[in-house]
Amino acid sequence: MGMSHEEIIAPGARFKSSRASARTEKPGPVIDQEGREIPETSMRGGFRQFQFDFAHSSANPFGDLTHEQRLARFEALAKLLDIAFILPGTKIRYGVDGVIRLIPVVGDVLATAFSLWLVREARALGAPWHVTARMLGNVAVDGVVGLVPLAGDAFDVLFRANMRNVRLLRRWLDRQPR
Repeated sequence: MGMSHEEIIAPGARFKSSRASARTEKPGPVIDQEGREIPETSMRGGFRQFQFDFAHSSANPFGDLTHEQRLARFEALAKLLDIAFILPGTKIRYGVDGVIRLIPVVGDVLATAFSLWLVREARALGAPWHVTARMLGNVAVDGVVGLVPLAGDAFDVLFRANMRNVRLLRRWLDRQPR
């Protein structure tokens, strides 16, 4: 198919006319992932119509948990952070927290942030202010001493602030009436 003289002189003229006709033509239907057609009236609000409720979704590991499930998650994360691994040839246990803290400054900040998140979870489990304050004290000691190179990392492995916080929360929960 050859080009006409006008198309050679004014390149793009052919595309301008096709763009104009494309604007006047009605687009085809919009189909969702299941193959159903989305009505045009639901799309008039733009993306404001698309809201995700992750709190009640099965994809959200943080929403709609029972008290026991939340407590089990709290304990599992504390174990992962403090005592998940054993140093070969010894009985010394360490966790992800101790490994992360080997990265200067950034590791200490991340490990402290994880510990603070666990304190927040304890608060969500109903821990009163005095238990939460002791937990924050454990995290503060762990974070401040952990800033000291090497000695702080060894202290972190032996101090186990997250496991101490689990024991604090468990003791408080055991004293509560059921």
